[in-house]
Amino acid sequence: MRTLTVNLEDRSYPIYIGAGISLKDELYSKHISSNKIALITNEEIADLYLSEISQTLTSFDLKVLVLPEGESQKNLETVQNAIEFLSDNGIDRQASIIAFGGGVVGDISGFVASSYMRGIKFLQVPTTLLAQVDSSVGGKTGVNTRKGKNLIGAFYQPSAVIADTRFLKTLESERFSEGLAEVIKYGLIRDRDFFEWLEVNISEILSLDSKAMAHLIERCCQIKAEVVSQDEREGSVRAILNFGHTFGHAIESLTEYSVYSHGEAVAMGMIMASNMSQKMGMLSSEDTKRIKNLIESMNLPVSSPDLDKNDFFESMKRDKKAQDGEIRLILLESIGSAKITSDYPKEVLMKTISEY
Repeated sequence: MRTLTVNLEDRSYPIYIGAGISLKDELYSKHISSNKIALITNEEIADLYLSEISQTLTSFDLKVLVLPEGESQKNLETVQNAIEFLSDNGIDRQASIIAFGGGVVGDISGFVASSYMRGIKFLQVPTTLLAQVDSSVGGKTGVNTRKGKNLIGAFYQPSAVIADTRFLKTLESERFSEGLAEVIKYGLIRDRDFFEWLEVNISEILSLDSKAMAHLIERCCQIKAEVVSQDEREGSVRAILNFGHTFGHAIESLTEYSVYSHGEAVAMGMIMASNMSQKMGMLSSEDTKRIKNLIESMNLPVSSPDLDKNDFFESMKRDKKAQDGEIRLILLESIGSAKITSDYPKEVLMKTISEY
């Protein structure tokens, strides 16, 4: 088992990474101060793993809420139903929530934990690659509205993250690939050597080679932990973690979260951001091609849907990173180096949207 730490003073917490670690009772016990636990999961994960994790947690008074699968569940109705479930089952301020699932379950559970009785403890037990390398770390929680993605939410850190790599073996190939979009992102924004390692190890990654996956997850979590430790609430450098997301969130919103997964939308968004970086004279055409080739090699989409460019632009303006009506973008100066900027000609952005 490998252990990393997100350093946030009194809110610091560990990230545990390893195969089979979700079955270790002591990992939960050391971060839970009450006998009562509410475990929130979804139907797919419940069918696969609820029995075994329930047996692991037999020493606790465990209450289980099973949500339907999918991004469409990230809404206030789900939050209200979850809070009523907690209240009905006697979950008090000393109790803890365990988020047992992918990014959707983690985002909903974290937001519920942040708001129920003004905040109770929660642990992340991510079961998808995307959640293990990205969404379970850093404390971003939230739900969607018709106007945009994650417009309602809170920064609320977990007590611990337990990333069991064993869960990845039952992921569908599409779900695995969507997590690779976030993996590629880390190389692009912060670590050129890691990006080049990904290029060399495509076959090992796609075959779930245990050594390759351990390195991949650990390096992504290291980068995320470093950035979050510097800027917990996205006042400055943390925004680079959204590379490709402003474009990607617009794609998700305009297709009503029903056509593309989050990772697929981010993959397309990263290509758009890379294309714009090249148009701005920052990124070489060779590096733009390398980025597209790696994304495509990880079985992710490289062509965006046919969406109205004005609708696309208006959706981007609703992004949480926008300031005073200006869309802040994360662009690449080179592979491994990103910058946050609002200083670009609008016509370059509109051309990027219309040409992709």
